[in-house]
Amino acid sequence: MIFFLLSVILGMVSGVLAGLFGIGGGMVIVPVLVLLFVLQGVPNDLIMIMSVATSLATIIVTSTASVLAHHRLGSVVWRKVLRLAPGIMVGSVLGAVVADQIDADVLRYIFIVFLLYVGVQMALQITPTPGAVKESKVLDFSVANLIGLMSSIVGIGGGTLTVPYLVRCRYAMRNAVAISSACGLPIAVAGTISYIALGWDQTQLPEWSLGYIYLPAFLGISLGSFPTAPVGARLAHQLPAQKLKRYFSILIFLMAAKLIWY
Repeated sequence: MIFFLLSVILGMVSGVLAGLFGIGGGMVIVPVLVLLFVLQGVPNDLIMIMSVATSLATIIVTSTASVLAHHRLGSVVWRKVLRLAPGIMVGSVLGAVVADQIDADVLRYIFIVFLLYVGVQMALQITPTPGAVKESKVLDFSVANLIGLMSSIVGIGGGTLTVPYLVRCRYAMRNAVAISSACGLPIAVAGTISYIALGWDQTQLPEWSLGYIYLPAFLGISLGSFPTAPVGARLAHQLPAQKLKRYFSILIFLMAAKLIWY
């Protein structure tokens, strides 16, 4: 019950940050879950993969809410979503398999590198620049495969990878964000099913686990983040979000440092 309540709070915080900065909650959810699992006494070789898998599962809920909002605004280019979805789902399944096979410390360092990448992007205010990438089915599948692979490994919805690609394909930022939100759903669904199947026969998992998904954390984060993401979006129009990104990047660097020595 304590873990569940802490997960609700974590979900509320990640929801606000996602709405405020337009980032995926996984960057906050995974490091905090790692610390909570350590305190709960989960075996070291399961801590990272359970954190990533549980974070990915929560994206099913948050992505659904985000997609519905973007769809109502008419921002989602569904033709592009359908072109990217097959590659994304294949990559997401492969990412879960890779995460299950590699050493727990390797998975942790992959996530740390990803945190540092996002932290630098936010600290330096780096934004995607429009390009002139010529679209093709082969390119879409290849890039989508890579996006799904990396997103599943680190437990995110893929926005930090999908949006820059779409902008280079000459989509307006508004459409790129909406398409990316829609693509987060197949990433989360395919990855979550894979993590459930891969962890099904694990004997050291704590009670209330569904494969590598820890259900109290999944339910708590989902309940907490669903109502607070719109709050963050409203705050983005009232607060200097761009300036706050620099401060938030400091928190990201601290979380990366903490993961090195957890």
